[in-house]
Amino acid sequence: MEIIADLHIHGRFSRATSKQLTIENLEKYARIKGVNLMGTGDFTHPEWIKELKQALADDGTGIFRTKSGYPFVLQTELSLIYTDLGRGRKVHNIVLAPDFDVVSQITEYLLTKGRIDYDGRPIFKIPCHEFVESLRKISDKIEVIPAHCWTPHFGLFGSESGYDKIEDAFKDQTKHIHALETGLSSDPPMNWRISALDKYALVSNSDLHSFWPWRLGREATLLDIKLSYDNILKALKTKEGLNGTLEFWPHEGKYHFSGHRACNVCLSPKESIKVKDICPVCGRTLTVGVAERVEELADRPEGFKPECAKPFKNLIPLSELIAGMIKSSVATKKVWIEYNKLVKVFKNEMNILLNVDEVELKKVTSEKIAEIIIKNRKQELIVKPGYDGVYGEPVFDKNEMKKEKVLITKGNIQQKSISDFSQ
Repeated sequence: MEIIADLHIHGRFSRATSKQLTIENLEKYARIKGVNLMGTGDFTHPEWIKELKQALADDGTGIFRTKSGYPFVLQTELSLIYTDLGRGRKVHNIVLAPDFDVVSQITEYLLTKGRIDYDGRPIFKIPCHEFVESLRKISDKIEVIPAHCWTPHFGLFGSESGYDKIEDAFKDQTKHIHALETGLSSDPPMNWRISALDKYALVSNSDLHSFWPWRLGREATLLDIKLSYDNILKALKTKEGLNGTLEFWPHEGKYHFSGHRACNVCLSPKESIKVKDICPVCGRTLTVGVAERVEELADRPEGFKPECAKPFKNLIPLSELIAGMIKSSVATKKVWIEYNKLVKVFKNEMNILLNVDEVELKKVTSEKIAEIIIKNRKQELIVKPGYDGVYGEPVFDKNEMKKEKVLITKGNIQQKSISDFSQ
């Protein structure tokens, strides 16, 4: 059975997370979603690690299971904020660990650098290369993956505080970096435009802050392996057994296009470059989005696909599809009724999004909802791009899209012109 893995999450002790984020709820909604392997999130937090030790047991392969058998991998995310090469850097990294003993040693090391009790994703003034070197002295089975690597403020390549090259951040420890997390605002084709990234496995995860199915598994990594911690590492290091990824539409990510939220300005790379990243309304500096940052670093044209490329699929979560069709908010009772009706018949959301044919769908739900599920699967939907911390939005009403003067479909982008803002 193909493993649908979400290996970057958070527990309830991280900032801005649901207080109901428990292992029990994560397992419940992962099964509903159709995600069959999860990261634990936040293993350095003293309260969360207590709960992990109570809820999970090593099955002998480095995979930690609940009493009912659901599998987790020990995982956390750490924020490294420091000065390097003449400017401030803010880089988030995912860390995977093979067992609780190694987790304890990681925690002991971090305690020599600062506190761990105030947030599930604590901050340390440790340069990336020093961080990797120190962890590898603890265990060569620790894996470090740059998180949401294009996000402006906290990504490895982020426009606000990142680097232009992996080697600049990780220096002599670059040889120990094997995978990069694409993040919500980028997808594989955007990363394929940088030839230096070809050797890295591209992985995707939700970075969830709540367990609801429109968050959990909204991005995931597909593995074809016999499940064990060592085999996960092998897939990351060699790409063998790495079947590809399930991706958010990058346009739906909060930092896909450049813009200024306060002025409701959202610009494509072409337009933001034209105004030299200055807001055409107020004159302040724009937050440079992922699309523009990729354009800046790319050495290949848009649409290039390397021979080593793994398959991927952009998917909008089922709850959002239903909400769009019945014109309701995603967490309403009406959406849940329709969602649960589909899941009851077809087992889980991923099966519905990826496999169930239209004829079978129409036996359970409305024709409109069945059709939108198939359009989603065929990558035929339209998404209005996110910018400067504002999520993008799927647009189901074509008239509304025309009114907004924004059209994104199959990679063809037309965006508001500068003149639209010069009122």
